[in-house]
Amino acid sequence: MKNRGTTSASYGPWLVGLGAALWGTESAWRIPLNDLFDAEVIVFWEHVLILTMFLPLLLPRLGEVHKIGIRTWGYLLFSGFAGSAVGTVLFTLALKHGNPTVVNVILNIQPVISTIGAFFIFGDRLARRFFFYAGIAILAGIFLSVPYPNLIGVSFERAGLTGGTGYALVCALFWGLATVAGRGVMLGVSLRMASSLRVVIGLVCMTLILLGHGKLHSAALWPETAQTHAIKAVVALILLASISGGIPLLIYFEGLRLTQASTAGYFEMMQTLAAVCITWGFFHATLRPHQVVSALVLMAAVAMVQRVQTSVDDPMVR
Repeated sequence: MKNRGTTSASYGPWLVGLGAALWGTESAWRIPLNDLFDAEVIVFWEHVLILTMFLPLLLPRLGEVHKIGIRTWGYLLFSGFAGSAVGTVLFTLALKHGNPTVVNVILNIQPVISTIGAFFIFGDRLARRFFFYAGIAILAGIFLSVPYPNLIGVSFERAGLTGGTGYALVCALFWGLATVAGRGVMLGVSLRMASSLRVVIGLVCMTLILLGHGKLHSAALWPETAQTHAIKAVVALILLASISGGIPLLIYFEGLRLTQASTAGYFEMMQTLAAVCITWGFFHATLRPHQVVSALVLMAAVAMVQRVQTSVDDPMVR
């Protein structure tokens, strides 16, 4: 048993890193899909495919549904709506209308949002140095978002601020709060059940969103652009839902189960590394020198936020 525990501790963080890195590959499929579908349609098909993958996990556990309390259902509904559905639509729009590299890096602000959310909802304590590092992260995020900060006095447009940046920031807010809701869900539901139900709720939300926008018909669900590039569309959707969706979700949470929170935070940054390699290397979404510095400062500040918060939760961590 001792040897097994040692092995678990050694490969757990690498599972976290692998899952995070696979999540980071989604830009490779989501960006080309933006040329074929509307953002809402991409996320709809993504949920359909992930739910198909998760059915073997969901069906044997349907008996657990009646045991879920009202409070847990509230967390589940918010997590599915804000995190799985709307947040993903916002991320897809951010990639379409902004610099994909900036979008992926600026999402690192999520831990700051989720920490504040946990403070208000669960009464978590904030570390003495939290606001210092959170402030640095926010300032770095601002400089990262502005390609030409010297022109910001002239106009936001001349400074290079795009709608993509706005979508990314709102996405970070939704995903950060969805993380807090996810914690509430885990208090009353098993991991696999929670993951599956979140996808189900996300799919219901996306169906209603498409219905509200008048896009729940064949011409919108499979437009002419997708028909023209049918193989590309099908392959990209499958890879998005599997390699960048369902598979990393299972790998990540298995690794998280075997890893200390203080360690997992650093390995989670593999998501940003993978995403930047793809957006910069394959899509040529480059950053200016001050944006590179800002990105590094942002990631370092967020890492410190996670570290000081872990020290509050676990006095043994220094």
